[in-house]
Amino acid sequence: MASNIYLVRQRISRLGQRMSSFQLNINPLKEPLGFIKVLEWIASIFAFATCGGFKGKTEILVTCSKLHENKTITAAFGYPFRLNEASFQAYPDANVCDVNWKIYVLIGDYSSSAQFYVTFAVFVFLYCIAALLLYLGYTSMYRDSRKLPMIDFVVTLVATFLWLVSTSAWAKALTDIKIATGHGIVKELKPCVGEVMCYFGSVTSMGSLNVSVIFGFLNLILWGGNAWFVYKETSLHSPSSTSASHSQGGIPPPSGM
Repeated sequence: MASNIYLVRQRISRLGQRMSSFQLNINPLKEPLGFIKVLEWIASIFAFATCGGFKGKTEILVTCSKLHENKTITAAFGYPFRLNEASFQAYPDANVCDVNWKIYVLIGDYSSSAQFYVTFAVFVFLYCIAALLLYLGYTSMYRDSRKLPMIDFVVTLVATFLWLVSTSAWAKALTDIKIATGHGIVKELKPCVGEVMCYFGSVTSMGSLNVSVIFGFLNLILWGGNAWFVYKETSLHSPSSTSASHSQGGIPPPSGM
């Protein structure tokens, strides 16, 4: 028991010594491993910023000849796109054509896809910072270790797969959001029959959301391509040379042979 505690303390001490030996080295930025990581960091920022910061509204023109009213009702929506909570509003009076529009909402809840996409992009952003800190400050420790490059490689493969899943799900949700806030909403509103006439007005441009999808697939390409360069740092790429560099207490070959 005492020997096990001693070994744990010794390992912690060695790790502390390694972590305290921070030395800034910008050479990895000149290599694909570090340069692509910077691109991934920037792309992740655009991915969650263009989606998470979106706010928009859809407008419908309501008229009724009996009361001689002609007003615009508006439903505001945004991230995380719980459209079923976005009720219609009319200013200054909520009642237009004797209809209380507050009880009517848009259709659909796309928060799961949107939040999954944004949350994953934020985690990627944080991981890129940690990876760059490791590449630039602890270059020798990263390349002398067997575990760190392997962990980096596994995380890169998982991130590539999750970029594919999250971006595809978000792209499908965005298509549904455009339908749910477009011309078709007039047919879904029950008051828009008889004497109440409804006409689709406008909807906020979703160009930034289109950009978020583009950056999602860009991240997929970057992480998929970077997997090769991370793989080259692992013992899987050159096991013989790596094992030789990590061997301890090796016996030199006899001379003359």
